[in-house]
Amino acid sequence: MSIRRTFAAAAVGIALASAAAAPVAFADPDPVLGQVWGPNQRGYGTVRPAAIDHGSHATTVVTNISWSSCGGPQATGTGTALWVPPGQPNSAGVNQPANIVAYNLGTCNGKPAYRTVKWYFPGKGETFNPSGGENICRS
Repeated sequence: MSIRRTFAAAAVGIALASAAAAPVAFADPDPVLGQVWGPNQRGYGTVRPAAIDHGSHATTVVTNISWSSCGGPQATGTGTALWVPPGQPNSAGVNQPANIVAYNLGTCNGKPAYRTVKWYFPGKGETFNPSGGENICRS
């Protein structure tokens, strides 16, 4: 065997041994935001949607979402949503900056997903409270 072939064979053997010894790491896909459960919805079942809409009325829409974190126990972002003053009809609502939090990380329809979402209005004195969030992993 020539020196060139011996060197090439040794190089291939070292490369194969290194590849076998190196751990194979696959990046987990980022979790989706629940799943679609009704007609006229948008954003659900996707990663970092720019808008979400339950498809039922104006108070269930968040637009212009900019996600600041995703992939951990919570995904957080900011957007715009309709804030309705307490005790007033929806027609009295005005668009306001809102913080959105997706949480309850698990699986939804077999995919890594945030199963609960809630948004609130810091400019109106609201803070995040995980109780009462919307179950977005339902059929």
